[in-house]
Amino acid sequence: MELKTIKIDISEGLNIIIGQSHFVKTVEDMYEILVGASPSLKFGIAFSEASGPCLVRYEGNDEALTKLASETSLALSCGHTFIIFLKDGFPINVLNAIKACQEVCHIICATANPLQVIVAETEQGRGIMGVIDGSRPKGIEEEKDKKDRKALLRQFGYKLS
Repeated sequence: MELKTIKIDISEGLNIIIGQSHFVKTVEDMYEILVGASPSLKFGIAFSEASGPCLVRYEGNDEALTKLASETSLALSCGHTFIIFLKDGFPINVLNAIKACQEVCHIICATANPLQVIVAETEQGRGIMGVIDGSRPKGIEEEKDKKDRKALLRQFGYKLS
């Protein structure tokens, strides 16, 4: 077995969701979930088949994000994984609906941070072992940091004043 680290470039203003699913129907079901989440949400989805023709299947409502999801999925080349790139929305707005999708096994990450995916490769194929999501902690928050965190949540509209 060989371990590889694959860097995922996430441009400013984008978020990524990576997960594992078990069926080619995932791409169409994810499309329906995301298009129904918000009329302003832009997204691209890719799903790597693990049997049959073993293609990267894709859908989306934004051509650039769909291309990015497809290219990222092919770079990972891990069977039964899906990649979703989001713009004009956050994972928190769609994660519960995605997790409720009957084909979804689990979510590996949802982030806008710099991302590295740890992939194991064997003679059979590849699989995601885990991710490095952002940077390591630099300390424990103090009272000013706590106030800043609460202000940020209110700025985003996730908490009331």
